[in-house]
Amino acid sequence: MGWDKMKKKLAVFGLASLALLPSLAMAAAPAVADKADNAFMMICTALVLFMTLPGIALFYGGLIRGKNVLSMMTQVAVTFAMVCVLWMIYGYSLAFSEGNAFFGGFSLAMLKNIQLTALVGSFYQYIHVAFQASFACITVGLIVGSIAERVRFSAVLIFVAIWLTFSYLPIAHMVWSGGLLAQDGALDFAGGTVVHINAAVAGLVGAYLVGKRAGFGKEAFKPHNLPMVFTGTAILYVGWFGFNAGSASAANEIAGLAFLNTVMATAGAMLSWTFGEWALRGKPSLLGVCSGVIAGLVAITPACGYVGVGGALIIGIVGGLAGLWGVTTLKKWLRVDDPCDVFGVHGVCGIVGCILTGVFASSSLGGVGYAEGVTMGHQVWVQLFSVGVTIVWTGVVAFVAFKVADMIVGLRVPEDQEREGLDVNSHGENAYNQ
Repeated sequence: MGWDKMKKKLAVFGLASLALLPSLAMAAAPAVADKADNAFMMICTALVLFMTLPGIALFYGGLIRGKNVLSMMTQVAVTFAMVCVLWMIYGYSLAFSEGNAFFGGFSLAMLKNIQLTALVGSFYQYIHVAFQASFACITVGLIVGSIAERVRFSAVLIFVAIWLTFSYLPIAHMVWSGGLLAQDGALDFAGGTVVHINAAVAGLVGAYLVGKRAGFGKEAFKPHNLPMVFTGTAILYVGWFGFNAGSASAANEIAGLAFLNTVMATAGAMLSWTFGEWALRGKPSLLGVCSGVIAGLVAITPACGYVGVGGALIIGIVGGLAGLWGVTTLKKWLRVDDPCDVFGVHGVCGIVGCILTGVFASSSLGGVGYAEGVTMGHQVWVQLFSVGVTIVWTGVVAFVAFKVADMIVGLRVPEDQEREGLDVNSHGENAYNQ
């Protein structure tokens, strides 16, 4: 069987990102480096890195109040650097080296035993290390939006070190490196469970534990800079093509499918959120447009390499409406202060996207089809199981990680510092000097 055919077969089993054990890639055929694939993967990696810095930093920074914008950007930037370092020391090894159903081992710690010419598929393994590091970075960056404007900076760093180790790494291994969920047949092309549900549930737990912002429900908390939100959204949208198309791990037809599906799902979600908000509130807003973009991107992420273009459009439309419901109705039901609506968008749309992947991957609906002998009902059940495992796993780890941070340094800044703003109190600077 040729390598391209092997990749298609692996895609059906939820391994399309080729975040595989190198031995699996090597066993498929004699490994040969492809210059086009190497260039493609380096560009995709740069795009995903660009999603975090500056994409998430600008998007979240604009959503919160002006007195806290620098604290948000600092949290995103420093956790980005922290994840990069931990990824090299042991993260990549625990996620993608040979191990058990939950963790890899330490054979690739400090990237030892990776030769300069080692390949994963048709591109160099060092690029694979960087590509997967970019996913870990943005996942951590998503979480801080849930606890913005009142969390202690040192507590964020402690939380990140624990959560990355015991939640992100095992879930990445379970889904993308032949672990528990991959063995079960879960489909997650580019991170519905690993990135979005994983981060959203952790953020929700953090929002409950750190508590509501001072004055929440009594004062108006509005985004301080919507043009900044739009700029961050645009960067995230462009970067997401690296996120989704890059998960094909080659410049091939699956990457092309993922690329087009990302376009169509995002357009559908932008429209459904905009018209839904228009119907509910009487006016369409730029914030709603931006939120619709993110909702569509999140919903199509697990499905983009498995479903047809029509299925992608439907997933986007449903994702936009689901996200709108998540940040309006569900948020009220949960009684949570999630300043950047991480759970309402990433959690809800991630869950919707994962479940609908099991539906629209069907060849009868234009998708690539299921593994031999698998029915739609079984695949949907597998998708539900993967969502449940992710929710429980990350929820427990996040609770422990936040509690440890609270015991060591305390989760929350004093109320007087919170009211004055974290920029000046935690970092000694102001974004907007008079």
